[in-house]
Amino acid sequence: MTDVETHDSRVLFEVDRDNRIATITLNNPKQRNSYDAAMRDALARHLDTVAEDDDVTVVLLRGAEGVFSTGADMNNAYGWYGNENGSGGPGSGDKPAKSRPSQRRRLTVDRKSFGFYHNFMGFPKVTVGEIGGYALGGGFEMALMTDISVIARDTKIGMPATRFLGPALGSLHMFFHRLGPVLARRMLLTGDIIEAASVEHLGVFTETCSPTAVTARARYWAEKAARMPADGVVMAKEAFRLVEQSQAYQGEEVASYIFHAYGTNLQFAPGEFNFVKTRAQHGTKEAFRLRDEHFYVPEPEET
Repeated sequence: MTDVETHDSRVLFEVDRDNRIATITLNNPKQRNSYDAAMRDALARHLDTVAEDDDVTVVLLRGAEGVFSTGADMNNAYGWYGNENGSGGPGSGDKPAKSRPSQRRRLTVDRKSFGFYHNFMGFPKVTVGEIGGYALGGGFEMALMTDISVIARDTKIGMPATRFLGPALGSLHMFFHRLGPVLARRMLLTGDIIEAASVEHLGVFTETCSPTAVTARARYWAEKAARMPADGVVMAKEAFRLVEQSQAYQGEEVASYIFHAYGTNLQFAPGEFNFVKTRAQHGTKEAFRLRDEHFYVPEPEET
């Protein structure tokens, strides 16, 4: 028996009760399955539904049309922060959401955002990621946070937003724990986008396979995990979380959102690339082109 819910067409939810698997699909393909705050909240609600459903053991997280997710929708970077009363700050009248948010507002919103990632990483049921096309920014974070991750070799992964929001971006504790300090520094300090195949030997993901095999392989792992004892899985997930918190994360999780809030409030020096300003002047598409042009450094020729 299969239950399907589509309250928000951009986040699809389906439950296969015969196999004890719920599937959540990010369904915003025109924007490569990037998500805004409303989509993230819908995703969180579906996860809560699964957490409270004793008959579901596994969540399969995927993106529509072969693309996992390019992360947070950056068409209005400051729009993520909104404000205390729906437009500007207290007493600001009709202050536009795109204006630079206060630091107190950044901390308030970033604490909530990191709460979502905290809950996803410590989710009580098994999470399986079906990852193809692009896994960037928040999409990359979610891909790394899944318990079992199946990724296509040609998937583009990385944190490109560090190039215009700063390297103190995202779940730093998770990056260092799951990528390792060398790769985490390389990706955060350069903003490079790389193919999953280039890190296959490091075992960052559970399985790296051909693009045509990702869907079937992710479903295979989901069905495999779903046959485990449900109570045993929940207890194991809590044990895993305790081990990670005690051995790796400790206070670093709090540090992540604090540094994210303060670290993204950058002052750009002459010659540095200011994405927000460039986008306002030239539009989003041209801003991305100019960003890539600015950060391009040719590889030295071998001698």
